[in-house]
Amino acid sequence: MNKISPQIKYFHESILQQTRLSQMCGTQELFCDRYEIVRILGRGGFGITYLAKNAVLPGQPWCVIKQLSPKVTNTSIWEKAYQRFEKEAQTLAKLGSHPQIPMLLDYFEVNGTFYLVQEYIHGYNLAYDVKRNGLKNEAEVKQFLKEILPVLEYLHENQIVHRDIKPQNLLRCKYDQRFVLIDFGAVKEELADVCENSLDSDATCTFVGTIGFAPPEQFSLRSVYGSDIYALGMTCLYLLTGKGPLEFAYDHNTDEVCWQKEVKVSNSFAKILGKMLKISLKERFQTIDEVKRALDLEEYVPSLTQCLTIQSPKVNNKTKAQEPSSQKYVPYIQRTAIAIREWKEKRQEKAAFNNLKQYLH
Repeated sequence: MNKISPQIKYFHESILQQTRLSQMCGTQELFCDRYEIVRILGRGGFGITYLAKNAVLPGQPWCVIKQLSPKVTNTSIWEKAYQRFEKEAQTLAKLGSHPQIPMLLDYFEVNGTFYLVQEYIHGYNLAYDVKRNGLKNEAEVKQFLKEILPVLEYLHENQIVHRDIKPQNLLRCKYDQRFVLIDFGAVKEELADVCENSLDSDATCTFVGTIGFAPPEQFSLRSVYGSDIYALGMTCLYLLTGKGPLEFAYDHNTDEVCWQKEVKVSNSFAKILGKMLKISLKERFQTIDEVKRALDLEEYVPSLTQCLTIQSPKVNNKTKAQEPSSQKYVPYIQRTAIAIREWKEKRQEKAAFNNLKQYLH
């Protein structure tokens, strides 16, 4: 009788575990003696996401169970994958203290399959919002950016690249209207990296991200902070047009998306979107702080542009007559204060004009 190798047997147990969990949906059977599986929320290359209840806690709170299944049959490679999974899960646990990131409630392994249990966010994603309420205008998209950029900055400060920013992964919380960023690709890419660097010919390496929202560098599993900025730019285009990335035309020479004729935004905001969506990393915004500063400056562009075109008013005789007589005595301290105030005003005007010139060019 031929014996089944331990590696193949372990792999088959993992497949059976995935099937069994799906069969538990809508039943009274508890997973791990505490989770009641309600329904499937989504499927992906690395596993399945379930909506569940914790049946042993008061009130049976809702939660989300992410089932991650690295497709490897080599035991040593699986052990490396588990080490990566545990490390990334601990990182997610630390990040969960941020109000715009779901809290990690638990993580564990059962029969070769990894599980993350996270807080369930009651709300709806941006894709659903656009379909239900219609397209967003420029002001609404700017407000969206102001609300979501701080959480991305928080991630990047903790050396985390999200890797899968898109409308479906951005939830508007029902109770307090805050945006929440879900479905981190960090754990998935770490598992893919184990496969890529293994000698296991049966390992399946999977691109982590969403085609169209992910920039070119992400396809080689070399995501950078600018990768999230590109995906965020594509999300803005979706809010403005209702079109996914693959519905746009692309420039054959640069591979950049041709979106300018599809949206109605100011020239200054179009420059910001254009820089977020640059294919070249050198031409794209490098950090979230750069995007925030560009948005802050963009608010003052109309008034600063007007200042550049207005000539200084000429002083006429009437104005001179209204000025204090030169014979009137002004104390030394007062004259010094006036001079300092005028110097500061000129310095601020000069700095504003220089910033505007750099921005417009």
